[in-house]
Amino acid sequence: MDLLTVGDLMIDVRVETGALARGGDVHGRVLVQPGGSAANAAVWGTWTGARIGLHGKVGDDVGGRILREAIAERGIEPRLAVDLESPTGTMLVVHEAGERSMVADRGANARLVPEDLPEAIRATAVLVSGYLLLQEDSRPAALAALLRAEARHVAIDLASWPLVESFGAERFLAETEPANVVLANELEARTLTGEDGELAARALGSHYAIAVVKLGARGAVACVDGEVLEEPADPVIEVDPTGAGDAFDGVFLASLALGASHSRSQRPASCRHSSGFGYQARAPEQVVRRDRRTHKFHPTTFIHMDLLSVEKRSNRPLFGD
Repeated sequence: MDLLTVGDLMIDVRVETGALARGGDVHGRVLVQPGGSAANAAVWGTWTGARIGLHGKVGDDVGGRILREAIAERGIEPRLAVDLESPTGTMLVVHEAGERSMVADRGANARLVPEDLPEAIRATAVLVSGYLLLQEDSRPAALAALLRAEARHVAIDLASWPLVESFGAERFLAETEPANVVLANELEARTLTGEDGELAARALGSHYAIAVVKLGARGAVACVDGEVLEEPADPVIEVDPTGAGDAFDGVFLASLALGASHSRSQRPASCRHSSGFGYQARAPEQVVRRDRRTHKFHPTTFIHMDLLSVEKRSNRPLFGD
């Protein structure tokens, strides 16, 4: 197995409307789609051609069956435990004019326990979702996954800056000691280190062999074995950045698992559009962009990522020479 992800998978319910009428009814668009951080990362990782599996937990319900089928359809091996008491995790996202509100019910995700995981999690790369570690109910499963990972690259993502803040920086660094890769956006990195950009990457690089800080429209900076590497982002049309970080994590780690180097790989697909696995309900090969000159739609790897490490597809340096 090239990459195994361990973490949340959810049913996403997306509501789009001009404005809600409190206590009344309005018309709008309602979509029900698969999602979740570990599932998003796994699905986007398959774009590289990597063999990928997913460890998680669902309820014994329609949502759980939908997720299992959707994951398998994307070529991912679903290694899912089933909880007979809790429902499958669900996320409600309501988009009104200029605002987004979210309500999350982790459901069975919160009941993932060490007993749901194998004694050895073997792959070239293993990604443990920060959401598992940063919430007390699922923390034992996250710790077990980190300790049981038998992989060249053992990665943790920071998931959410408020959760990192509540958890505590020293505690996070201590409990993720088995990991040698950390992935964070700028807010998450600042919360953990008190620094921004390159300084944050350097600070994280003193604890992990590979530390990547995603800077959105400004690209990404990484510290790899003490060396700082930077890559700017390409300008794009922003559509929906939801799931962007998950997509980045999956492709980056899958690419490393396939042997891509840190300095020689495909040109970054840095843009501000993400479908992930969830909110746009599209697999990577189905995501499209509009060419400003020809006004035609073309299949593309048009996802919100700050780097893309797929050596076999290009010879352009990922972070420069």
